[in-house]
Amino acid sequence: MECVIITGASSGIGKALSKLCISRGYHVLGLARTIQPTENLTAIEIDLSQTHSIEKLISPYLKSLTIVGLINCAGFGRFEPHEELSAQTIIDMTAVNLTAPMLLSKLLLRTIKEHQGFMINITSIEATKSSKFSALYSATKSGLRAFGLALFEEVRKSGVQIVTINPDMTDTAFFDQLRFQPNQKAALDVTAITQAVEMVLDLPKEATITELTIRPQLFKIDKK
Repeated sequence: MECVIITGASSGIGKALSKLCISRGYHVLGLARTIQPTENLTAIEIDLSQTHSIEKLISPYLKSLTIVGLINCAGFGRFEPHEELSAQTIIDMTAVNLTAPMLLSKLLLRTIKEHQGFMINITSIEATKSSKFSALYSATKSGLRAFGLALFEEVRKSGVQIVTINPDMTDTAFFDQLRFQPNQKAALDVTAITQAVEMVLDLPKEATITELTIRPQLFKIDKK
């Protein structure tokens, strides 16, 4: 059975995309800090901020599984004046949002190329614009966006799809620890993301979508 590796697979967009991939006949290798195995999902508990552990945990699966896809979903944000962020927050956010996806891509790209598979990077609307109190988060997500778009040019002759998806505020646990949240009428449902991914995967082999930005029709933020 072909396998797709998905980070942040325990909740939100990552969990929804795990279900989508399983419904399409893939086995999912789900990476998250806390995750339970289910049918056709092998769980790997990992803190992606500890980037030194990524290769050690993933390498054994390269020999035992046919890995054809990677979906980088894991990420977190803190939206405060930059001088108020701790040094550890800067290090951890850069590791989870940017360094870990690049390391996983490096580890998996050879096998994904061999199978003409796919890589999908879930970034953020903040990768496409500049917002106050978002300098660090925007930098990490903009970096991931640039990485995916440039990597597509590098590997396009191999038939690999590399897709960047920039979702606006989505109704997930992402906002649980923040001081604001999207108004219920102004938030994307995760199905908007899964439908976009399904559309991408259903394209004929000679075509691809390199980037999608998905936004709710309305915009409204609620303070907690």
